[in-house]
Formats: sequence, structure tokens, C-alpha cells
Amino acid sequence: MKTTHQTAPTGRTDPAARPRTAVEVFDRAKELLLAHDMLGFADLWAVDGTMEFPFAPPGRPSRLEGREAVREYVRDYTDHLDVRAVTHDVRHRAEDPDTLIVEFAVEGVAVRTGRPYRMAYVAFITVDGGEITAYRDYWNPLAAGHTLGILDELTAAYEEGRADG
Repeated sequence: MKTTHQTAPTGRTDPAARPRTAVEVFDRAKELLLAHDMLGFADLWAVDGTMEFPFAPPGRPSRLEGREAVREYVRDYTDHLDVRAVTHDVRHRAEDPDTLIVEFAVEGVAVRTGRPYRMAYVAFITVDGGEITAYRDYWNPLAAGHTLGILDELTAAYEEGRADG
């Protein structure tokens, strides 16, 4: 049986219909991503929730603090990527029942270049009361840069980062 989630007039997901567990939250995040509802995706975060990118290239955010920062970060996501399918989804339960570790892959198209987008991710997701309090996202920024047509920019940022550090 599929659960539907009603949206309140404010644009926020109705709290009574919100997913509660880490598994439910991840399932809802996938639905919103595939529906290209990035503001709904950001609304899954707690007001003070975080999103981290341990492999972020120089000049890109490695940590977002709060729902509004996540909202701003993903606001234009669909202008760059048209994610069409989740092609791989393996879940690992953590000792903490509010944390889920997920290996997943997506396929789509880079909007600017028209190139196929295929990316594998590993995410550590912690929820409290049905809201994401921590999301740590591991992915390959150089592969994404190639697909998005910004590989030269990213390579230069890495070179500058190496010269600085």
C-alpha cells in the first residue's frame, strides 16, 4: 500500500502525513527528487538539520547548516540535472535506529550539456521526529563535473586548492 502525502496550503508537508522513520524519509526524498520537487525535498530537513559533502571540491560548500541553507542549495538543482530514475538502492541499518546508510545510484540528463548523468552515492541519514537532522552525502564531484560540462573549472579549483594547501 502506497502512502500519499498531502501538502498544506503553506507549501509545507502536512506533519500528520510526514514520514517518520529514516527509511520512510529516504523513500519520500526519492519520490520528491524524481518529481523534481526540490523545495519539498528541502522541507524534509529539520530547521537546524545539516547536509554535508565530505568530497566537495574547493569553492563548493562542504556543509550546509539548516533547512533554509539546504533549500537555497537545491533550489536550482533541476536547472542543472534532470534525474529520471533511481537505478540502485541498497539500505544498511545502523545501530542507531534513527540512522540509515544508503548506497544508491541515479540516472538522468545534464540539462546544459545533454550528457547522460549516472552517479553513485552513499548517504548517511539521521532523522528525529520524521525530519532529517544530518545527511552526509558521498559522491564523485569530478564525474559530475564532466557530465555538467564544468570539469575544467573543478580541475582548476583542485589545482588552486593544492597550491594553497
